[in-house]
Amino acid sequence: MEKNTQIIIGLLILIIGFGAGYTIRGNQAPEADEHMMSGGSMMDNSGMGMGNAMDDMMEGLSGKTGDAFDQAFLSEMIMHHQGAVVMAQAALQSSKHQEIKDMAKAIISAQTTEINQMMMWGKTWYNQ
Repeated sequence: MEKNTQIIIGLLILIIGFGAGYTIRGNQAPEADEHMMSGGSMMDNSGMGMGNAMDDMMEGLSGKTGDAFDQAFLSEMIMHHQGAVVMAQAALQSSKHQEIKDMAKAIISAQTTEINQMMMWGKTWYNQ
């Protein structure tokens, strides 16, 4: 199960980076062999490590405090969770192992609940 978890985490980071970058960059999609990261940088399929993807996701929070931090955190986490849901939906359709499908269902449920909560906070606190 540990190897499956590592694969899932790696794939989640790729999807999250793509979704966040796509939102920041606008409607211009990356090339077929590239993934947009949340800071606007591109990650291709050449083996860039997961640490770089995480650094890029954290870039949007850097130097912020108070309301600015909270707004950035909500924005980054919503994109992060949306990417997880998309990936989990793909796992439901394509995975061979029932354990992954079960995990995907749990991810969809938990992350959707958290997305809704964060969106409510953003609307209530910041009219987002």
